[in-house]
Amino acid sequence: MRLQTAGTPVPDTSPAPPAVSRRYAWLVFALSFGLLLSDYMSRQVLNAVFPLLKAEWLVSDAKLGTLSGVVALMVGVLTFPLSLLADRWGRVRILVLSATAWSLATLGCAIAASYGQMLLGRFMVGVGEAAYGSVGIAVVLSVFPVGVRATLSGAFIAGGSFGSVLGVSIGGAVAQELGWRWAFGVMGLFGLGLAAVYGFLITEKRLGSASTKRNTSMSGERAPVRTQLPRLFSSVSVVCAYVGSGLQMFIAMALLAWMPSFLNRYYDMPPGEAGLVAGVFALIGGAGMILCGIVADRLSRKAAARKWAVAIACSLGSLVLLMAGFHLPAGPLQLLLIGGGTLVAAGTAGPAAAMVANLTPAAIAATAFATLTLANSLLGLAPGPAVTGMLADHLGLLGALRLIPLVALVTSVVFTIGMFSYERDLRRLGLLPDPALKKAELQS
Repeated sequence: MRLQTAGTPVPDTSPAPPAVSRRYAWLVFALSFGLLLSDYMSRQVLNAVFPLLKAEWLVSDAKLGTLSGVVALMVGVLTFPLSLLADRWGRVRILVLSATAWSLATLGCAIAASYGQMLLGRFMVGVGEAAYGSVGIAVVLSVFPVGVRATLSGAFIAGGSFGSVLGVSIGGAVAQELGWRWAFGVMGLFGLGLAAVYGFLITEKRLGSASTKRNTSMSGERAPVRTQLPRLFSSVSVVCAYVGSGLQMFIAMALLAWMPSFLNRYYDMPPGEAGLVAGVFALIGGAGMILCGIVADRLSRKAAARKWAVAIACSLGSLVLLMAGFHLPAGPLQLLLIGGGTLVAAGTAGPAAAMVANLTPAAIAATAFATLTLANSLLGLAPGPAVTGMLADHLGLLGALRLIPLVALVTSVVFTIGMFSYERDLRRLGLLPDPALKKAELQS
């Protein structure tokens, strides 16, 4: 899905002379994509070994959820400052240091002797991963023509889903055969190896000045940050897009984090099998992001506000399907309904991102998407697993998972407010012509 800010001048997108060869550009993409896989594998391997950690350390579900949520929390908090540091100090340098940091931290988790040490290791995993999403895509786009940016962005972001699946499935299989420590060890060694190859083959000098030239030509002179930041929250509807997206991610991340444990406890699956099956659910969630985005784009060709309707439908769909699924006894029908709920749970991501693009000036589009990422992290990715764990300690995991979908009620209300404010906000921001002015022009 290609997003473009409505009503703002379109920048010059004429292809610049390639700074690197086509073969080298694809090498940059392949290695950057590989590091993204490592990023999410190191992040999600924990979910596959929840049952083993709980049995060995006798920790509560709330503490297990915190181990998962702390990574997303640090990513959300540090994304802005570390991305700014990368722009000033060198993107490749920051990428290599980040990958090395999260890989070493993952190896630290492998030798953790207590819950406190594991929490510290996961904290450092989050610090290392904080800037990779924004800086990695910037490096990739800097070596390709402008005309393929939408395709590359979609392919790069999809790596998060693939990495999550690999982390849970491979981690679960390794943990079942060799123990949970080796699951972390394999992920850490994989990341260190890729970081070394990346640092050897991809350098600032070889990339040249393509990134600087393109960014300058497309963004022009930048306004002071003080005048830019208020425009990120200049309308009711854009705030609703931020908040609604984050709240819906709360549900999606809770499902991703706790699905292996759910399958282990209620379907008596060993950790390896539970990890593999949970990986299928993660793929379903990733496919839902793409599918719902396509549906939103097609339905909104003549009426942009229909993207909000798609987001509302995804929220309510996840509520109905997940509530019904988790109230059924264990069996194929339950898994089918949970799979359907997983498909639409994160389907709001595409429509919400499109609304943010439409409601913010093109000059600060990157900052707007960083704000959306922050909202997703602080409202969804970080608290989702932790709150589910806290509820599970009092109600059992199944009881907790029966309550989590209720968040979609709030999400639907937020998206509905955004939908009814959308057209008015576009006109107030000068992104749509006023109907009275348009009528006067037609009569003159």
